[in-house]
Amino acid sequence: MATSRIISAQSQSPEEERQNWSLRPTRIEEYVGQHELLERVRIAVQAARERKEPMEHVLLHGPPGLGKTTLAHVIAHEMGSHAHCVSGAALTRASDLVGTLTRMGERDVLFIDEIHRLPPAVEEFIYPAMEDFRIDVTVDAGMHARTVSLTLKPFTLIGATTRAGMLSAPLRSRFGISHHLRHYTPEELGIIVRRNCALLGMTDADEDALDAIAHRSRGAPRIANRLLRRVRDYAQVRAEGRVRAGVIDEALALEGVDDLGLDELDRRYLRTIATTYKGGPVGLEAVAATLNEDAGTLEDVVEPYLLQIGLLARTRRGRQLTHEGARRLGAPAPADLAPESDADDGLPLLRAEP
Repeated sequence: MATSRIISAQSQSPEEERQNWSLRPTRIEEYVGQHELLERVRIAVQAARERKEPMEHVLLHGPPGLGKTTLAHVIAHEMGSHAHCVSGAALTRASDLVGTLTRMGERDVLFIDEIHRLPPAVEEFIYPAMEDFRIDVTVDAGMHARTVSLTLKPFTLIGATTRAGMLSAPLRSRFGISHHLRHYTPEELGIIVRRNCALLGMTDADEDALDAIAHRSRGAPRIANRLLRRVRDYAQVRAEGRVRAGVIDEALALEGVDDLGLDELDRRYLRTIATTYKGGPVGLEAVAATLNEDAGTLEDVVEPYLLQIGLLARTRRGRQLTHEGARRLGAPAPADLAPESDADDGLPLLRAEP
């Protein structure tokens, strides 16, 4: 499935998450990128510690794999408290949160991942917890039912979501700090890769080789870590542990990842539009049917990065290759696009396979 691709920013398994924990920063000084957010968090944490109060509730939204969970643990560490993690999809009833909320210590962090998936009943249940640090619990049932109010220790709720537009306005308004996480630049990913390279014991790594990993990581630290582990394994078995530019190319070619971070599904998607539909425009459903893939998977998993790097355009009439996309494929530009230049931009071609 597309979601298990090596260049997917989604977490692939609990085992991968366990491996990533050893690479994640624990202090603000170690966290790379997201400079505007870090400055806001730094000020909020210092002010809360000086007043001996919990930090304001925080909402983090943006694509997967950019460090929302990591930042929640960094905030908890900076506050000298503990982080309690739950998934919005796993909370089906209000009672599912009672145990976690009552166990939390003063100024602890409650991290709810994919908070947009909270059922309305659970969402309404946490409103008084966020505002007044209390919850109302119903005990018994039927004619003997009664409501008991429980006082909670002051805490900070950190919500993370990949779909901020699906949050209700009442929930969104209860967060004091709300920030959209952006994709990382290759330079920022290079810093992350070098740090993690040292943590993994990869002492014999070429600088250019590490930069190559950063450039293929699609702007996401999670992907960079995944590629780095695959390169480490390949170098250990096939290159006596030496990480060089050629080793990077060989290791990632084995995984089907090219110099732009595209995999075979990305390339099939582009080739289908270029050859079957003459560069577009074409509807998403038509492309999905041709590829025998789910349209939602293409829209959520494949298209965002192609749009980000300028190989694809989304128009009112459908999907269409850009000039850069057509040149990279070695295909003619769509007929309704005026040619920009006949000059070669240096992009390697993605030839259609025989």
